[in-house]
Amino acid sequence: MSEKRNKILIVEDSELNIAVLVDILKHDYDMFVAKDGIEAIEKAGDIMPDLILLDIVLPKMDGYEVIKLLKENPGTSEIPIIFVTALSNVDNERKGLMLGADDYIQKPYDPISVKLRVDIQIRIVNQMRTIKLLSEEIASWMKDD
Repeated sequence: MSEKRNKILIVEDSELNIAVLVDILKHDYDMFVAKDGIEAIEKAGDIMPDLILLDIVLPKMDGYEVIKLLKENPGTSEIPIIFVTALSNVDNERKGLMLGADDYIQKPYDPISVKLRVDIQIRIVNQMRTIKLLSEEIASWMKDD
């Protein structure tokens, strides 16, 4: 039986950048794509990805507004988000991190750095799931006593 693969949602409007990210990550993760902020909100709620790679400059709704809405929604608030952007100003990075981003990757992408940063976030997600399951098991054992 094959192991369940983690899901990554790429929110990006550039076909080239989508192709680069998918190429870097497709061997280890199930990939989904949204090309604007509104589609990102909808897909995040539908597929419940394990990680979102979110561009800041997007049609219809920018990445800052997307992260605000995702973090305000109890169903999506715990999904880690990495901003992927060409905006290199330190103020943009700070703003993204203050809004709840877990990391910030600047374009052009270094494939090895992207893969390592994604792997770190996914490892954290998987460890948190394990902790939650173990906590629930312990709680049920204690309730049975």
